[in-house]
Amino acid sequence: MRSAIEDLGGRSLASVESLGRLGRFAGQTLISAITVPFRLRRLIAELFNVGVLSLAIVCISGAAVGAVLGLQGYVTLSRFGAESALGSFVGLVLVRELGPVLTSLLVTGRAGSAVAAEIGSMVATEQIDGLRMMSVDPVNFVVRPKVVAMVISMPLLSALFIVFGVGGAYMIGVHLLGVDGGSFMSGLEGSLSFDHDVAGSLIKSLVFGVLVGLIATYRGFTAAPNAEGVSRATTSTVVIGSVTTLVVDYFITALWGVN
Repeated sequence: MRSAIEDLGGRSLASVESLGRLGRFAGQTLISAITVPFRLRRLIAELFNVGVLSLAIVCISGAAVGAVLGLQGYVTLSRFGAESALGSFVGLVLVRELGPVLTSLLVTGRAGSAVAAEIGSMVATEQIDGLRMMSVDPVNFVVRPKVVAMVISMPLLSALFIVFGVGGAYMIGVHLLGVDGGSFMSGLEGSLSFDHDVAGSLIKSLVFGVLVGLIATYRGFTAAPNAEGVSRATTSTVVIGSVTTLVVDYFITALWGVN
């Protein structure tokens, strides 16, 4: 019994210590983000790696999710004779929740894991130590462009996910199931407001971009300098990033208000 309690206490202290290191790392990244040099060329390269290379999976997944929402929403709403509200249903679900959340999960699995693996490999091959030997700040040179690229890319990818999701739902609901296209679009337009729905979705995307970028770079930066350490950093990035996205989504939704 005593051993179990000691083990629980040790794990709790280790978790708090890890959170403290992550907070210190986030502070260093924030300070680096507002200091020169800004390394614009590296930022553009990271925007391509994080954003452009994620376009295919985000757009295809958005269309597939929208098609499922259109089909399931039509079946459910038809029981109450409310098929004309399909546009409202799809728009609210995609903009408020599924758009930013699923985009964050997809980007975490594709780009976040790649970022952690890249930085972990740099640690294992002593490239990070080499940068320090040349008096180059590795946080400024390696971490900052990746985090900034993640923050910029996440809202744009979320918007694309929502657009393709609405398109998929429109194709299924209007062209396949016979819902009136005018009522679909008018319901979509009338149910969404910028101040509450679109702004909330944008805030979620920005927060998720910050969290995923920091988690991925931190796990790679603190990886053990061997193959097993890189593997663990990659796996933990996906797990921690995905769980953090879902937990933080609840708190943002609760604080922002649901109506």
